[in-house]
Parts: sequence; C-alpha cells; structure tokens
Amino acid sequence: MSPMAVAMEDSVEGRPYGTQIRALADDFPDLVAVTMVDQDGSRTRCTWRLLDRRSNQVARALAARGVRAGDRVGLELPNSVNMVEAVLATWKLGASPVPVRWDLPDWERRRVAEVLGATVLLGHGAEKFFEESTYLSEGPLPEVVAPAVSGICSSGSTGTPKIIMDHRPAVMSPSTTAPFPVNWGVEVGRQLILVPTALYHTNGFAQFTYLLAGDSLVVMTKFDAALAADLIEQERITAFTATPTMLARMSQLPDIGDRDFSSLVWVQQGAAVFPPALARYWIDRLGPERLYMCYGMTERLGLTAIRGDEWLEHPGSIGRGFRETELRILDERQREVPTGEVGEIYLRSASTGLYGYLGSSSALPMTADGFATAGDLGRLDEEGYLYIADRRVDMIVSGGANVFPAEVEAALSEHPRVADVVVVGLPDPEWGRRVHAIIEPRDVTSPPTGDEIRAFAKAHLAGYKVPKTVELVDAIPRSAATKVNRAQLVAERAGWLSDPGEPVGLTGRR
Repeated sequence: MSPMAVAMEDSVEGRPYGTQIRALADDFPDLVAVTMVDQDGSRTRCTWRLLDRRSNQVARALAARGVRAGDRVGLELPNSVNMVEAVLATWKLGASPVPVRWDLPDWERRRVAEVLGATVLLGHGAEKFFEESTYLSEGPLPEVVAPAVSGICSSGSTGTPKIIMDHRPAVMSPSTTAPFPVNWGVEVGRQLILVPTALYHTNGFAQFTYLLAGDSLVVMTKFDAALAADLIEQERITAFTATPTMLARMSQLPDIGDRDFSSLVWVQQGAAVFPPALARYWIDRLGPERLYMCYGMTERLGLTAIRGDEWLEHPGSIGRGFRETELRILDERQREVPTGEVGEIYLRSASTGLYGYLGSSSALPMTADGFATAGDLGRLDEEGYLYIADRRVDMIVSGGANVFPAEVEAALSEHPRVADVVVVGLPDPEWGRRVHAIIEPRDVTSPPTGDEIRAFAKAHLAGYKVPKTVELVDAIPRSAATKVNRAQLVAERAGWLSDPGEPVGLTGRR
C-alpha cells in the first residue's frame, strides 16, 4: 500500500505538518522522499528518516535565532537539499516559510525583505548556518501548528513587491493533497513527481503538499529540457507540472520523439497561456487523457481545469470551474458582459478570501456577493468554458485597439524558426504603443528576419496585432520559473533606465 493510501486510511486530516513529517519517517524511514538533481545530472537522495532528523536540527538552529510559532521565515535559497530542510524545519516550529528569489538585485532584495518582516532571512552565506545545525540534537520537537501555511512573493508586472500569505493553518487536508487526476476518476497510486521549476514559485512550492502526502519528489536545481527528459526516463517519473516555456523547450529536443515517457500518468500545464499548437503536440505525444491544463493564481481565488480529451472538443479553452469554482466575466463596472466577449475574470470558491497580502493595503477587486479578480482578461463560451486573453496590465492599446500579447506570442511561437518570444508595447508617437516582438531564434547562426516574422504574423493575426517592430536576441531573459519581467524589458528599450538595475513601473522610472 502506498504512503498516501496509508495516510488517508489513518485519517491524517488535521494533523500538523511537523507531526506528519515525523509519522512518515517512522512508517517509511528508508523511502527516498526527495532526490535533488544538479545541472550535471548528479543526484543526492534523501530518505524520510534523514529529512526528519535534519529538519529537527535546522529547526533548533532557527529557534536559536529567535524563530517562534507564528513567525515568518524567509528562505532566499536556490533549489537544494538545504531549501527542503529549511521549509520542513520552519513548519516544525509552527512558523510560516516564505521562499524568496535568490537572484534578486540588491535594491529589490531590500524591498522584499522590508515587506516580508521575517524573523530570520536565510540567504547569502547560509552555508555556515546549515553546517552549524549538524551539531544540534536530531530528537523530536513538540507538536505545534503554524497559523499560516506559507507565503509566496510576487511583484506582478508593476515591480511592487508583495507577499501573498496562505492563512490556513498548516495541517493535513486530503482534499488539497489528492493528485489532480483523481477528479477525473483516475487512480494514481504513489507518485514520483518531477519538479522542474523553482521552489520559490507557486507551482514549485505547491509540490510540498504532495511530499507531505507521502509522494516522492525529484527536484531539478535548474531546468534543462534535455535533463528533464533524461529524468523522466531514468527515474520513471509519474507526474510533473511545467510552464508552457518548459514544455516548448522539451518539444524542441531533436530526439524528443524517441524518449520513453510511458511512466507518465499525468502532466499539468500552468502559469501562462498555453499556445494551441504546443497543446496539440503534447496531446499527440502523451495521449489526451494524460495532459491537464489549469488556470488559477497564487491568491487562490479559484481554479479552472480541463483535460486533453475535453480540450480537443474546446480548443484553446482553459476549462470550466474546478472544485466548485464559479466564474463570471465582468466589465470595469462589474457588470456581466455578453457571452463570448472579453472582460475581467472573476472567480468565487471556498478558498476566496483565505489569502492576503503583506506590503499592500489594497485588496483585490471583489463583488458584493464574493467574486474576486486578479486582473486577468478572458471570455466564456455558451457552455461555460473559459478562454484566457491576457492580463489587463499587459494589454497593449495600439492606435486605440486592444492587443493581447499572449495571443501574438502564441501565434509567433508556431513559427518553425522561433524558440521563444515575448511581446511588449513600446511608446510610439503615432500609435501610442506599438506592438514589439522580441524573438529568440532556434538557431542563432541562422535567425529569421524581421520581415519573415511580420509576414508570418500577418498570415495568422489581424493586421493591427502584427508586430510593427521585431528584435532578435540570443536568449530571452527568464527567471528560474521561466517568467519574464515585461516592465523591465519595456523600460530598457524605451530608454527609461540609466542603470539596468533600477526599479521601474509600467510608465517610466520611479
């Protein structure tokens, strides 16, 4: 019987996270819980016995620095065994772990630290801390419950740091640890989950819920498409969640068709709009019943989801309300728009309102009856399926017409010589904002021309959506979570920055 099955049978609902870690170590001491994979493919394997003992030691080291129940602990650490130990240790003290990007410039790091207000911020130079913790007791700690599960840092498109706190108590809940496909009646069993993204990102950090349920994680220190494919084959991975950029890079591997992905039970796409051509590729590669697409946000207002077979009947959709999530499409005055028209996406679910911001006094827009929005735009069809347009803050108003970068990016990503693309709006005296495409070619020695890109766009998009300017770059700057800072890209090209490290807003220097 799998650890998850045992956990469910033993009715672990309500059990504190720290207690669950100890229980897994008692029941499955030699089970490999986490495998950390370096960029060269070397692997460090951690059993539950080891993680339990090390997290006890790290917890005592944090307590010596003043961490108490109810505190926040900032973890400015890359994907590593130490990061996993620190997250588990924080829960054992009844505190809330908040992962923070480790590669922020100093000015942004200071602002995030100020908003976070952590009792301890583990980051640069933390090696000594972890080394010294090895001399402390491995023994069990008193049972305690963190009043808030965790926090996730976000700056959105504005560059203003905020931290989204999950205010639920850190106790086990089978409803949140159940594998995604069980909602379609799929039996999953114990999972071996690949984590290709950064643990500071919501999609990466969310995998800790599966870990606590008794599944095992294979965590990449940094995403590499070829290495990810190797790990799926060699480790017999059963599931992973990835961004469209990651899935695109994997699909571009020259030997991808020869890879053995038969161990995969499910793959989930999230974090960005999924280009239809890429979705079709993975449906063909895996089979429609193994690909899942979803839409949500760190604020957990609600969730929509769709499986590949359903997507084929509603191509381009991101599904219908999932787990009792209700949807509305409203205009700026919170009035419903007609079916098929684009408006702001409002959601209502059991988790709406359970999350809150640090560093921001403004709440998300909410209707009188409890529907809230994070600012994304989309439309509903007659059957209630949602289609994402883009984020309102990313929308480009060019010559009075609304252009959604995600739509243009999805079209250009189908060009056979394009490896990656980002579309932004640049200041323009004639158009107000002009559509500008930043292209990373598949072969930098033989890139497509700007005219070629524009001609391709004209064949796939309305004229006003075609990029007026095209820029070729060796590589698009993306974070470890494959996200881009659009505001930074705009500011650099508009000449708003004298120092590329200065913070910017959407309309210029701050």
